[in-house]
Amino acid sequence: MAEKKIPCKQMAAISEKLNEYESYRKFIVYKDKVLALGNDSLEKTIAIAVALCLVCAVLVSFAAVALKPLQIGNKEDDMKKNILDVAGLLEEGANINTAFAQKIEAKIVDLETGAYVENINANEYDQRKAAKDPAQSVAIPKDKDIAHIRVKAKYAKVFLVKDGGQLKSIILPMHGYGLWSTLYGFLSLDADGQTVQSINFYDQAETPGLGGEVVNPNWRALWKGKKVYAETEQHSADKGSIAEANIGEPALSLIKGAVDTTRPGSQYQVDGLAGATLTSTGVTNLVRYWMGNEGFAPYLKKVKSVQGS
Repeated sequence: MAEKKIPCKQMAAISEKLNEYESYRKFIVYKDKVLALGNDSLEKTIAIAVALCLVCAVLVSFAAVALKPLQIGNKEDDMKKNILDVAGLLEEGANINTAFAQKIEAKIVDLETGAYVENINANEYDQRKAAKDPAQSVAIPKDKDIAHIRVKAKYAKVFLVKDGGQLKSIILPMHGYGLWSTLYGFLSLDADGQTVQSINFYDQAETPGLGGEVVNPNWRALWKGKKVYAETEQHSADKGSIAEANIGEPALSLIKGAVDTTRPGSQYQVDGLAGATLTSTGVTNLVRYWMGNEGFAPYLKKVKSVQGS
């Protein structure tokens, strides 16, 4: 004789509590009615299918909520990894959080004045979310929106690399539209605010093998040592439609083909992406926008004045 199953006390208590609700009692009655129907019953087939959908939806929702902290943590670790990478501080096997805490300092910058904002927690500030909040963002005039981003956050999060209290590099966030997507990345500069150390795009959806080559380490290596701001008058390049740059203005640009390092102005030029003219133009525009007066130019001027003093 099969042993009779005895429900646990907790389940019995739950069942008793649910029985107080009329809707639950009606559900039990309907469930028994459906189960009593034949397997070829249309009503039974539909009822079971709906029940399975509801159960699956509940499980998926539960998984999404339960895994959200893990997803947020992974996203933060990935961001720290990209920042360490563009700073040249990423070491294989090293603990990302420890390396970041020891070597990187995050600061909030007022893009209009270039001054640090001390009353905002840099660790909690999300610049991309702030750009979507009308209270924390500003619209960009069309004639100045060369990066095609329409709005920008009032404040930006920058990252400083220091060694013994001495500033070694400045890491600036940038974004702008390419061919198919908005490219998000970082530009790492020497403490002079002029010489490029590295560039890294961590979020983009350009064409693989063409515009998607913005993540190619070989292409990224071409940026090292390039100059951001024109030290002499720069005229339009004969390889591509590169705008002129006056002294002190952003001059760093991608050109069509390879850079001829023997020609004047090559220190401001990077090889364009083969077969990806629009993505190359987009990268040029986003770099020039964020290095200009609408972006980090006011901040970098303050950094240079402090370094000079």
